[in-house]
Amino acid sequence: MTTRTLSVLVENKPGVLARVAGLFSRRGFNIDSLAVGPTEHPDTSRITIATDVDDAVLEQLTKQLNKLVEVLKIVELDPDSIRSELILAKVRADQHTRGQVLEILQLFKAKSVDVTADTITIQATGNPDKLNSLLEMLEPYGIRELVQSGLVALGRGSRSITDRAPRTDRNPDRATDRSKAIRAIS
Repeated sequence: MTTRTLSVLVENKPGVLARVAGLFSRRGFNIDSLAVGPTEHPDTSRITIATDVDDAVLEQLTKQLNKLVEVLKIVELDPDSIRSELILAKVRADQHTRGQVLEILQLFKAKSVDVTADTITIQATGNPDKLNSLLEMLEPYGIRELVQSGLVALGRGSRSITDRAPRTDRNPDRATDRSKAIRAIS
């Protein structure tokens, strides 16, 4: 299996993320990384999902995602796409090791955002491989606390997910019909 990165453009509505994540959960597929946030249009959000699946499973997941009313577009990003994550980590650093930790931060273009007598809190951004290497270098000093954002990614070049042709199978009345049916059941 290979790590695949999906960029999913969705309507910016409550519950959409739960439905997308639930689709993976119901089928027993793990999400390695998940990030969601608004786009340049206030009515849409972008969900970036990293998951380890083969071609057949990816095709199945894509078809199932396309069935969700709120999903507007899905694109699998190329392995050479621009990828970035953020980490905040609290690292042990007393007066004897502080200089060494700061040198490592400089090497990885990370920065210290808080310093106490026995710790340095660092902030670093970059691709997952770079951040994993940084954490490996800091591990001997002792990582006391760590938080890591989900992967965000964009394809290279001038094309964007919104440049792609709109889905032709989208029935504009489908969402209205579904909400009427739900109200009728309630």
